[in-house]
Amino acid sequence: MRKIILLITCMFGISVFSQIKVLKNESLVEIGKDNSVGLYKKEDKFTINYQDLNTSNLNTIRSFSFQNLDSDVSGLYKLIMDGFISTPDENIILELPNDIIELHYEKNYGQPTVQFIQYINKNRKYVGKSQFLNRKQVDKVFGKTNGKSALYEKPGTMRQINGTRSASSQASTALPASSTNSKNKKSKK
Repeated sequence: MRKIILLITCMFGISVFSQIKVLKNESLVEIGKDNSVGLYKKEDKFTINYQDLNTSNLNTIRSFSFQNLDSDVSGLYKLIMDGFISTPDENIILELPNDIIELHYEKNYGQPTVQFIQYINKNRKYVGKSQFLNRKQVDKVFGKTNGKSALYEKPGTMRQINGTRSASSQASTALPASSTNSKNKKSKK
């Protein structure tokens, strides 16, 4: 009898002090990707992931994130593209909430390219560098070639489809990105 009580007590103790929690699965949408650089969206937060070429371990993936306040994603894209038209003399320095990003322009094989240089946690000791991207690659990363650049807009905005308002865009600002695809499919029928 003692062994049964001890066994029940141990089982109860293990279940009470469990270390694993189930968290809500929030959808992450890929806007665009080219080789080792990609732009992703989660709600209204955008993240650029890249393979860090500044480390000896080439499997190191770094990222920096920012909110899309005042169309910051479109502004970053325009800033990068303007640098291709007239190459700046020095790096363009951008301050994000957690990091400092420099846009470094250089000509590779006669073609203008840009590289993200990240000062992690605004510390000049910890530096991450992306691969060099040409104009076509930047278009691909920012979703200009696959049409996903429309996802820059806030999801709560009103859209009109065939002259009628979409009911799902009125209901919630936290729609998953997959629902916009099914909405477009329904309107084509």
